[in-house]
Amino acid sequence: MTVDAWMQHSTPDFLAHPALASLMRWTRQEPPTDEIPIEVTVTAMDEAGVDVSLLSAWHAPSGPMISNEQVAGWCSSHPGRFAGLASVDLARPMEAVRELRRRVEEDGFKGLRQLPWLWQTPPTDRRFYPLFAACVELGIPFCTQVGHTGPLMPSEVGRPIPYIDQVALDFPELVIVGGHIGYPWTEEMVAVCRKHENVYIDTSAYVPKRYPPELVAYMKSKSGRKKVLWGSNFPMISPTAAREGVDALGLDEEARDLFLDGNARRVFNLN
Repeated sequence: MTVDAWMQHSTPDFLAHPALASLMRWTRQEPPTDEIPIEVTVTAMDEAGVDVSLLSAWHAPSGPMISNEQVAGWCSSHPGRFAGLASVDLARPMEAVRELRRRVEEDGFKGLRQLPWLWQTPPTDRRFYPLFAACVELGIPFCTQVGHTGPLMPSEVGRPIPYIDQVALDFPELVIVGGHIGYPWTEEMVAVCRKHENVYIDTSAYVPKRYPPELVAYMKSKSGRKKVLWGSNFPMISPTAAREGVDALGLDEEARDLFLDGNARRVFNLN
């Protein structure tokens, strides 16, 4: 069984966003002019043996790049294959809280994903805090990106210390999933995970052969094996490419199963 902790379904608005130009260049993709059927993403999952994917909405200051409504529709059309992650307008905190609650309570979304680099503001900004309180009350994780940004935006807001560390201190009940492993501050991210019971890492945007050694060592440890989730970041990296090489990491059976499946099911409360 495999759960992908970070995946997007491509839309023209998403792939044509100026901030993603560098990623499109690296992956040699061209922004589509027409809508792409959701079956393209389902096929990519099937090819890699992925059972369930956490499917992200994206909300930028300019508006939705992938809307919550689109994600809700894709989840509804393929029950059991996708679980939705909401994204909201950080500039309107109370409206954002109401939208998050609606998506969780009415559409069954499993978490919130907000990207500080997209807003050029760290997760310690006061506008995030009503959302963190709502996540705790709703029993869902806050998912974000840690580490440098491949997109053409400043990277500083992705530092695990001080930002994720401070949020975890202010909201010890909040479950936090830091995506993209935190490179080049992976050791910082591992340290924050060791320090805080409810902080996790996902490996999206990296193939196994590029995992930093300190992350692999953490995945093999008694506590670290319960703290790292597998992810692809499709369409930037295919699930097949992100899955290839996991067996060469030297994980024992328990650590491997938790990494690919068990940790995500527990963190996101997936049946």
